[in-house]
Formats: sequence, structure tokens, C-alpha cells
Amino acid sequence: MPIPDDVTGDEIDQDVRQELQSLPKGLAEDVARNLVMVAKLIDEDPEQAYGYSKVALRLASRVAAVREAAGFAAYANQKYSEALAEFRAARRMTGGVELWPVMADCERGLGRPEKALDMAGAPEVHKLDKAGQVEMRLVAAGARRDMGQLDAAIVTLQSPELASSSVQPWTARLRYAYGDALLAAGREDEAREWFAKAIEADKDGSTDASDRLAELDGVEFVDALQGDEAEAGTGTEAEVTESADVEPETSQQVEAAAPEVVDVDADAAVADDVDVADDDEVGRDKD
Repeated sequence: MPIPDDVTGDEIDQDVRQELQSLPKGLAEDVARNLVMVAKLIDEDPEQAYGYSKVALRLASRVAAVREAAGFAAYANQKYSEALAEFRAARRMTGGVELWPVMADCERGLGRPEKALDMAGAPEVHKLDKAGQVEMRLVAAGARRDMGQLDAAIVTLQSPELASSSVQPWTARLRYAYGDALLAAGREDEAREWFAKAIEADKDGSTDASDRLAELDGVEFVDALQGDEAEAGTGTEAEVTESADVEPETSQQVEAAAPEVVDVDADAAVADDVDVADDDEVGRDKD
């Protein structure tokens, strides 16, 4: 796949660069450039990012960073079985637990929320940093919702991190997930409050909390171009008669889709229901 000339491969993280030092110089540069393209495109064009990840994987399948990148590219394309396999391979190579929450979310994607809850109760969760534990909590709450357990999902998200006034990188998403769970349970007033709190913490627009809040308040968003066309279509009776074959466009309300939420075993509501997952058992892929 073509790579722009201005992508040199030097853009990758220092840790990844060190991993690639085990490869011949020319090969390492090719792999690095493909990994840069994966990172650049995974949000805006996940399908193309997936293509670059496959090239990198073909060139250096024994490098953990490459397996991890391939996993995230597959995950972004909802290829959950493939993503889980790549994450498991990367984890075997590094021995780390950082990928545990996204591996659990892959289980959800494969229609196995019970397995995700098992992972939320596994010892690996206690080895995660705070961000990883919050991510695991979000996954567990999502698994509860997958199983129709709305009240349990709400309880799962109730945590010191949710109650804290301190704003962390994960605060907006946690508050958003809680608001969305409340709304799903029919607790609209409380949901409105937490969407507002999510907006306060969402400095980089990582959620659509503002749209969700406006939606609850009955606010409709009209596309600017549509509005101009609609105005152009309202003239005198004679003008309307002459343009009888043209129908003015109607305004459309923006409907924001709520991201799936996830959660952690640190909460008693999850821990009581969850058994420690066997590492090998977790990694079973399902085509």
C-alpha cells in the first residue's frame, strides 16, 4: 500500500522504535512507516488502517507492537475474533495486562458478555493502572447492559472515580456512560444531570454528551445548507406556483448514537457475580 513520502517512521513512540531494533534497518523502517499509517488512519478511515496493519503484520509478526497495532485495527473494523487473537499474541510476548479491558470488550463484540464479566473478576484487573481499571469498569457495565441488567450496570459504574470532582482523561467517558445507563433505565432527570457533568469534563469532544443533552431538552439541529434551501423555497404564492415541482427539505434532528460502555470488577456488584477467568479460556476465538 502506498505511503506518503513525508511519513518517515520516526513518528512512532520510542518504545515501539526500540522493539523494531531487532529487525534489519530497512525492514524496521518499512514496518515503522506502516505502523504510523495505522495510527494516523484508525479513527478516520479504519478500513484503510486495517490494510496497513496487515502489511506490518506480514513483515514483522514476531514484534509485539505490530501484533497490538493489528489488534486495534481489527477491533476498529469490528473484526473481534481477529482482534482478540492479536491481543492475546501481543500479551503472550510482553506478559503485560494493559490489553485486558479491550480483550474483554472483544468478548462482548463476539456476543459473550458473560465471558467479559468473568474477565472483570479476574486477578489481572488488580494489576491494571487506574485508567485501565476504569476502562474495565466501563466494559463490565456494557456487559451488564448486553444481558439486560440495567440496574446492575448503573451500580457497576458507581465508584469513587465517578464521584470524584477531579477531571482525568477518562472522566468524561465514565460520566457519559453513567448518564446513558440512567437514561436506558428511564431515569431521565438523572441522566440529564450526568450528561451535563460529562460536558464539563469533555474538553476534547471525546463524547457527544452535548448532543444527547440537547436531545433530552427537545432541541433540534438544522443543517445550515438545508436551512438556506428551505428559506429559498418560501417565496410569494406566484413563485411557489412556478416552482411547484420543488419540495422544500425538512429539518433533521441529529440523533447521536451512545457508545457502548464498559466496567470493572473493582465494584462489588461485578465481583459478586464474577469468577476468575482462566487466561487460556479467555483467549478462545470464535469465528
